[in-house]
Amino acid sequence: MSKTVFVITEKPDAAWRIASALDMKERPRKIVDHGVPYYIARHDKEIVVVPSLGHLYTITDAKKGRQLPAFTFKWVPRHVAERKAARIRGWVQTIEKLAKNADIFIDACDYDVEGSIIGYFILKYACGNKEESAQRMKYSTLTNEELKKSFAELQPNLDFRLIEAGRARHEIDWLYGINLSRSLTNAAKSWSGRYVTLSTGRVQGPTLKFLVKREEAIKTFVPTRYWQIRAKVEMHRRIFEADYEKDRFDNLEDAESVLNGCKNKTGLVEAVEVKQTILLPPFPFNLTTLQTEAYTLFHYAPNSVSNIAQQLYLKALISYPRTDSQKLPPIINYRAILKSLNRLNEYRSMTSELLAQEVLRPNEGKKDDPAHSAIYPTGELPRQDLSKSEAKILDLIIRRFISLFGEPALKQSMKVYLLVGRYNFHLNGRTLPKRGWMHYYEPYVRFEEATLPPIKKGESIKIKKIILKDLTTEPPPRYNPISLLKEMEEAGIGTKATRTETIQTLYDRGYIKGERMIVTAVGFEITEILEKYCPSIVSTELTRELENKMDSIREGKEEREKILTHVVGILEPVVDALKKEEKTIGEQLSNAVRRAEFEETTIGTCPVCKTGKLVIIHSRATGKRFVGCTNYFRGNCNASFPIPQKGVLRLQGKKCAKCGWPTVETWIRRHLWTICLNPECTSRKALH
Repeated sequence: MSKTVFVITEKPDAAWRIASALDMKERPRKIVDHGVPYYIARHDKEIVVVPSLGHLYTITDAKKGRQLPAFTFKWVPRHVAERKAARIRGWVQTIEKLAKNADIFIDACDYDVEGSIIGYFILKYACGNKEESAQRMKYSTLTNEELKKSFAELQPNLDFRLIEAGRARHEIDWLYGINLSRSLTNAAKSWSGRYVTLSTGRVQGPTLKFLVKREEAIKTFVPTRYWQIRAKVEMHRRIFEADYEKDRFDNLEDAESVLNGCKNKTGLVEAVEVKQTILLPPFPFNLTTLQTEAYTLFHYAPNSVSNIAQQLYLKALISYPRTDSQKLPPIINYRAILKSLNRLNEYRSMTSELLAQEVLRPNEGKKDDPAHSAIYPTGELPRQDLSKSEAKILDLIIRRFISLFGEPALKQSMKVYLLVGRYNFHLNGRTLPKRGWMHYYEPYVRFEEATLPPIKKGESIKIKKIILKDLTTEPPPRYNPISLLKEMEEAGIGTKATRTETIQTLYDRGYIKGERMIVTAVGFEITEILEKYCPSIVSTELTRELENKMDSIREGKEEREKILTHVVGILEPVVDALKKEEKTIGEQLSNAVRRAEFEETTIGTCPVCKTGKLVIIHSRATGKRFVGCTNYFRGNCNASFPIPQKGVLRLQGKKCAKCGWPTVETWIRRHLWTICLNPECTSRKALH
C-alpha cells in the first residue's frame, strides 16, 4: 500500500516551490481548506506539502491573570494567547486533519533556529507527537535541483540540540519580557490610570543603554577649539593642498608660529614615497554586510533589506539570507551560475570574462555558519516582475558574487614630503593602475583617484598660500540603524534574525525617534529606572553570557532546564525590587510618557506670539485636526492653522525655505509634501 508523505514548510511560497520540485510533472495540485493552501505532489508516493504561517505556537503564562512574578509557562497555538491571531485556529485545524492520513513526516522548514522550532512544535502538537520520527530536509535555495536533492537525501532526525537552543532563547526572552514589561506597564497604569505599553527585555535593555550613553555623551559634550594648518601649492600649473605633519594644534600661539615661519618660503621636495597595495575582492555577503551595503548605497533600513532578501529567497533567486557566513558552499556549481547569469545582457560581458578562466576560485572570509552558507544568486532568472527595491538588492547580490572571482585590484599611493622653511608638510596621491574585481562590482564600489604630477626629490615647489583653520571638536555621532546593528553584533547580543526586530521595537515603543537615533524622555526614564533598581537587566556582559549559554546548548555542553532555572534566579529579585518601588517608578514613567507625547505633537515656536509652541490639536466638536498655539489655553494667542485631515503627519522641525515658518510633512496623492503653515506662503500654491 502506498504511503502518504506529510511535508511541513515555513511559508506558503516555499510550500508551492517544494511541491513543484517533487511533483513528476512540476504541476502539483493546489487545494485550499478554510483559507489554508496546501499542495498534492504526484510522486512514487503521495506527498502532501503544507505550509505554516511562521510561528503557529507561542508561549503563554501557565497561570490565569496578570500576576507577577510569572515563571511558569506553556506552549500553545498562537490564537489561544493572542487575540489578533484568530486566523491561526483554522491553520492548526487543517494541519491536524491532514496529518491524520499521513505515514511519513518531513520537516522542510528553513534550516535555522526559527525554522527548526516552527517545524518541531507543529510536528509535536498538530501532528500528534511525530517530532521523534520525523525526517529533515536541509536546503539553502528553493531551486528545483536543490530541493530534489534534499528530498532524496533526507536527514534521519530533527536537529534536537538546535531546537533546544531555540526553545531556550524563546523561553528566556518570554521570562524577561513578561516579568519586566508587565512590571513597568503596571507601575505606570497604577499611577496615572492610563494603559501605555512599556517594555524591556534581555536584548532590548542593553541596546537602549547603548543609545542612552551616546545621547548623554552628545548632550554633555563641550566643544573645544583647535587649529589646523594647510598649504596650497602649485605644481605643473595645478593647485594642490598639502597637510602639515601635525594634525592639530591645541594652542593658537604654536599654530601662528608655524604660520609665520612658512610665509614667503619655497617648498623643497625632500622625498617621494611610492607604495603599491593589493586590494583583494570583497567577501560574499552575509545578512549584516548586505544590510550595511544596502543602507550605504540605497538608504534601505536593515529590517527592509531582510524582508526584501527573504522575498528573493522565496522566489528562488538567492540562497537563504539569514546567515552569518562569509563562505560559499563548495558543492555549488559556480560555472553553472555564471552561465545562467550570462543570459542577461547587463552581466554578459563580465560573466564571459570569468567563464574564459580555467579555474573559478572565490575570495571568502573567515566567518562560518553551521546552518547556511553566505548569500549568493542561484542563477535562476526572475519569472515575474520584481519591485524596484527587489531588483536593486538582487543586482547588488549578483554583482557582489561576480566580483568574488575577479583578480585583485592594485592601488598605488604616492606621498611627497615637502620642507617649507623648517616645517614639514606632505602631499598624498592615489591611483588605481589595475581595477581587477572592482570592474565587476561597479557601480557599487567607489575609488576616488587623486593624481599627482611627476615629481622628483630636490624639486622646488611654489607655495601659493598657508592656511590656518580655526575649528572646534564635534560630539560623537548619533547611532543610525546600521551602526547600532554593528554595535550589537560586536557586543555579542541578539542574533542575526532578532537584532533588527529589537531596533524596530525601540522605535515602536517610542523610546527612540529619527534615523539618526534620538532617545526620547521615555527611553531615558526606562534606562534610568532599570540601572537604578535592577542594573543586571541592562548589563551587556550578562546578556552576552546568556547568549553563550544558549550556544552551548547546541554544542551539548549546557541543558535548557538548567539555564532557565538560572534565569529565574536572576529575575526574582528584579521583580521584587520593581514591585517595592512601584509608586515611584509609576510616577516617573507617567511623567515621561506625557513629556514624550507633547514632544511628538510639537511642531515649533509660534510665529505669531513668538513665545508659545505650535502643537497638533484635535477638535472636540468635529474631531478634525489643526495646528494651534499653546498660549491659546492661557488666553494669550489665537493662532491656528489648517492641516490635511488625511495621511500620517511627520514633524521634522524644519522651517520653510521661502518664508521661515514651521512646516509639517505628509503623504498626499502618493507624494511626500512639505506643507508650510503660513497661509500666505507661495509654497502652498503647489498643493492646489
